[in-house]
Amino acid sequence: MAGSADFAFLSRGAVEAAPRLLGSLLVHEAPDGLVAVRITEVEAYAGADDPASHSFRGRTARNQVMFGPPGHLYVYRSHGIHWCGNVVADQDGVAAGLLLRAGEVVEGRDLARLRRGAVAERDLTRGPGRLGQALGITGDDGGAALLDGGPLRLEPGVPVPAERLRTGPRVGVSRAADVAWRFWIDGEPSVSAYRRSPRAV
Repeated sequence: MAGSADFAFLSRGAVEAAPRLLGSLLVHEAPDGLVAVRITEVEAYAGADDPASHSFRGRTARNQVMFGPPGHLYVYRSHGIHWCGNVVADQDGVAAGLLLRAGEVVEGRDLARLRRGAVAERDLTRGPGRLGQALGITGDDGGAALLDGGPLRLEPGVPVPAERLRTGPRVGVSRAADVAWRFWIDGEPSVSAYRRSPRAV
């Protein structure tokens, strides 16, 4: 079981933490079964310093989890349809997070496919809404403590070699769109197809 020490880097800020979160496992033991995903793509959002962040304009009832301690899950609904998960990543009181954009299912594939329906294999967990659906994440999971060994938790994975880490512009944001705060594992089929100006980390 992971402890806070395994993810101490989450307290150092979203941009520094983002590439280090890649390769970690997000596990969800829900009533209908367990799904575990190896994280292959994330985006960093830096709160008050980032106009694309949900917390840019300050604390609200919706985003208050982002202002809490690192290692908790901030959940929001995208386009009124999909639940998306973000790992809070900075000091308590500083709102920053890592949007979980994509992953590889390493356990519970049948359940993930049941939740996702008849989709192509590459689209099973490609994109934050699809990833959330495959993991069975809902608004009820908002605020979950991911480092406490609960049913929704982070676990260490195999470290990603530096030569496979890539960074580039974020996807689907209208502000600070050219900031290279999207991080992914090169060569992973689950990662978003968008690749404008990628570079090594």
